[in-house]
Amino acid sequence: MSNYHLSDLDRITFNPRIMVGQACIRGMRTPVSLIVNLVANGKTTKEIIEDYPYLEPEDIRQSLMYAALLAREQVFPIFKEKVK
Repeated sequence: MSNYHLSDLDRITFNPRIMVGQACIRGMRTPVSLIVNLVANGKTTKEIIEDYPYLEPEDIRQSLMYAALLAREQVFPIFKEKVK
Protein backbone atom coordinates (compact mmCIF):
# COMPACT_ATOMS: atom_id res chain seq x y z
CA MET A 1 0.00 0.00 0.00
CA SER A 2 2.00 2.98 -1.20
CA ASN A 3 -0.65 5.71 -1.28
CA TYR A 4 -2.24 5.12 2.08
CA HIS A 5 -3.79 7.73 4.30
CA LEU A 6 -4.40 8.10 8.00
CA SER A 7 -7.98 6.91 7.46
CA ASP A 8 -6.55 3.56 6.26
CA LEU A 9 -4.88 2.98 9.64
CA ASP A 10 -7.78 1.71 11.71
CA ARG A 11 -5.58 0.52 14.59
CA ILE A 12 -4.02 3.94 15.17
CA THR A 13 -6.23 5.93 17.52
CA PHE A 14 -6.17 9.38 19.08
CA ASN A 15 -7.92 10.23 22.33
CA PRO A 16 -7.07 13.26 24.47
CA ARG A 17 -7.84 11.15 27.57
CA ILE A 18 -5.34 8.44 26.63
CA MET A 19 -1.64 9.36 26.64
CA VAL A 20 -2.62 13.02 26.21
CA GLY A 21 -3.81 12.42 22.65
CA GLN A 22 -0.68 10.71 21.32
CA ALA A 23 -1.16 8.22 18.51
CA CYS A 24 -1.83 4.90 20.25
CA ILE A 25 -2.61 1.32 19.35
CA ARG A 26 -6.33 0.46 19.37
CA GLY A 27 -7.24 2.88 22.15
CA MET A 28 -4.77 1.31 24.58
CA ARG A 29 -2.04 3.10 26.48
CA THR A 30 0.55 1.89 24.01
CA PRO A 31 1.88 4.80 21.98
CA VAL A 32 2.89 4.28 18.37
CA SER A 33 6.17 5.99 19.23
CA LEU A 34 7.05 3.07 21.54
CA ILE A 35 6.56 0.56 18.74
CA VAL A 36 8.56 2.62 16.24
CA ASN A 37 11.34 3.06 18.79
CA LEU A 38 11.49 -0.68 19.45
CA VAL A 39 11.75 -1.46 15.74
CA ALA A 40 14.37 1.26 15.26
CA ASN A 41 16.41 -0.38 18.00
CA GLY A 42 16.37 -3.77 16.32
CA LYS A 43 13.40 -5.55 17.89
CA THR A 44 11.56 -7.91 15.58
CA THR A 45 7.79 -8.19 15.42
CA LYS A 46 8.05 -11.53 17.23
CA GLU A 47 10.15 -10.02 20.03
CA ILE A 48 7.79 -7.08 20.45
CA ILE A 49 4.79 -9.39 20.70
CA GLU A 50 6.63 -11.55 23.24
CA ASP A 51 7.19 -8.44 25.39
CA TYR A 52 3.72 -6.99 24.74
CA PRO A 53 1.45 -10.03 24.17
CA TYR A 54 -1.67 -7.90 23.71
CA LEU A 55 -0.20 -6.51 20.48
CA GLU A 56 -0.70 -8.09 17.08
CA PRO A 57 1.53 -8.01 13.98
CA GLU A 58 -0.92 -5.63 12.27
CA ASP A 59 -0.47 -3.15 15.15
CA ILE A 60 3.25 -3.03 14.46
CA ARG A 61 2.78 -2.78 10.70
CA GLN A 62 0.34 0.11 11.04
CA SER A 63 2.65 1.86 13.52
CA LEU A 64 5.38 1.83 10.90
CA MET A 65 2.96 2.99 8.23
CA TYR A 66 1.94 5.89 10.47
CA ALA A 67 5.60 6.83 10.96
CA ALA A 68 6.09 6.72 7.19
CA LEU A 69 3.11 9.04 6.74
CA LEU A 70 4.64 11.54 9.15
CA ALA A 71 7.98 11.33 7.39
CA ARG A 72 6.29 12.28 4.09
CA GLU A 73 5.41 15.68 5.50
CA GLN A 74 6.96 18.50 3.53
CA VAL A 75 9.01 21.12 5.33
CA PHE A 76 9.83 24.44 3.75
CA PRO A 77 12.67 26.11 5.64
CA ILE A 78 12.74 29.88 5.78
CA PHE A 79 16.10 31.34 4.82
CA LYS A 80 16.91 34.78 6.13
CA GLU A 81 18.98 37.08 4.01
CA LYS A 82 22.30 38.05 5.51
CA VAL A 83 22.54 41.72 6.45
CA LYS A 84 25.73 43.34 5.19
